Amino acid sequence: MANDRIYDLFVIGGGINGCGIARDAAGRGYTVALAEMNDLGSGTSSASTKLIHGGLRYLEYYEFRLVREALMEREVLWHNAPHIIRPMRFILPLHKGLRPGWLIRLGLFLYDHIGGRELLPPTRTLDMRSDPAGKPLKPVYRRAFEYSDCWVEDARLVVLNAMSAANKGADIRTRTKVVGARVEEGTWVLTLRDLETGDESELRSRMVVNAAGPWVDHVIAEALGHKDIHNVRLVKGSHIVIRKKFDDPRAYFFQNADGRIIFAIPYEEDFTLIGTTDKDFKGDPAEVRIDREEIEYLCTCASEYFAEPVRIEDVVWSYSGLRPLFDDGACKAQEATRDYVLTVDAEAGAPVLHVFGGKITTFRRLAESALEMVGEQLGVRGEPWTAREPLPGGDFAPGEFEAAVSRTRRSYPFLEEKYARRLVRLYGTRARDILGDATGLEDLGRHFGADVYEAELRYLAEGEWARTGEDILWRRTKRGLRLTTDQAATVEEFMRELRPQAGGKRGGNSATTAKRRAGAS
Repeated sequence: MANDRIYDLFVIGGGINGCGIARDAAGRGYTVALAEMNDLGSGTSSASTKLIHGGLRYLEYYEFRLVREALMEREVLWHNAPHIIRPMRFILPLHKGLRPGWLIRLGLFLYDHIGGRELLPPTRTLDMRSDPAGKPLKPVYRRAFEYSDCWVEDARLVVLNAMSAANKGADIRTRTKVVGARVEEGTWVLTLRDLETGDESELRSRMVVNAAGPWVDHVIAEALGHKDIHNVRLVKGSHIVIRKKFDDPRAYFFQNADGRIIFAIPYEEDFTLIGTTDKDFKGDPAEVRIDREEIEYLCTCASEYFAEPVRIEDVVWSYSGLRPLFDDGACKAQEATRDYVLTVDAEAGAPVLHVFGGKITTFRRLAESALEMVGEQLGVRGEPWTAREPLPGGDFAPGEFEAAVSRTRRSYPFLEEKYARRLVRLYGTRARDILGDATGLEDLGRHFGADVYEAELRYLAEGEWARTGEDILWRRTKRGLRLTTDQAATVEEFMRELRPQAGGKRGGNSATTAKRRAGAS
């Protein structure tokens, strides 16, 4: 089945870079379609350390442009999405025999001053013998630095960009794979396969953006027909989650004897996130998994600092992702550049823009750079705009999160504070689209366990392209940490029954009330 419409831009890949480019382009007036072969953010973009940060350790590799750009983006993104992004302070204990204190202080001085920091507090020195941050650590760590970065709900950042793109007219298609591409009369003709139904269709576009992340070389080789391509170095980063190791709201930045670093971060209220590893990966990106060696490595590194060791049996969840780094020939995985590289290839008779590398922190700037190159090929439309407009649900000021929670509880007094806080943290002002005109929990429909109700599942299916239990429990909400195996299976069964109703191809515009959505339950 052919589609007679000719889009300006067709984006391959529904990760943060693909969705960020689609959003920016749609907002400038380009006609845009995007295809993601799995769920939005199901690859690299949901497997990060969940940080919006400058990358303090990148200063050691003289990545000054990247660090400065990332530092400048922290507060821009915080303004855009104050529900899913929040400031976080990091404790960097000094470790005898590793990087000297003067060198770290110099790095933190640069960190404080090269990125236009306005709202985030500056670095300070801590006496770990008296500061509460020293309590969970071994007494040998007596001095530390405390500095600022931000936390982000990474998978939600992807979805919110897709929602914004869809609201501006972009055609977002999940579970849709590009299985072929050819050029006819200066236009790309792409063959798309719906992976749920097996149906194939064709779509025409003046330009293609290859933002397939770990699959970017595969797209070049298979869909676009260029063989023997090797542009990216796949580096596996793995994380473990354990029961809460400390009560302090601050995170820890630990140096290791091998020159690497790991973070220990408060996670989902009752847990601690520890990561990440840096390990070269060969093979199918879909098969990436944490291995025992990585788990042991993370446990050992964390145990070097914590007074109470981290053991393998403490791990309640783990995840792995692949960083599709531009292959700059670095000897070690941790030394490979985290900067992005954009190239345009028009040899086939129509332009294709390839996206290599990048960090979740700099996705918006990457998109702006990509749109400059799109403008050179298709003609400039509009001006950069994404720094000024909040993402869906983020229409309140940084620092007003608590006020947003209070407003939600006043509107819905039956909500417990933790539940209200979770809804505002994930959905911001759009929590009302889930709650609708509910006056009690019974109006939210079927209860699946913890604080997961039918109204939220229906909202995610109708408005955020969620199709499976995994989409909801491990990407949209992380409630998989709270539900039993049987409860998670029930969510999966419900989503399977819901699919014929939800469709989920457009997303982002559902505003039906909770009572109407949950009324049949």
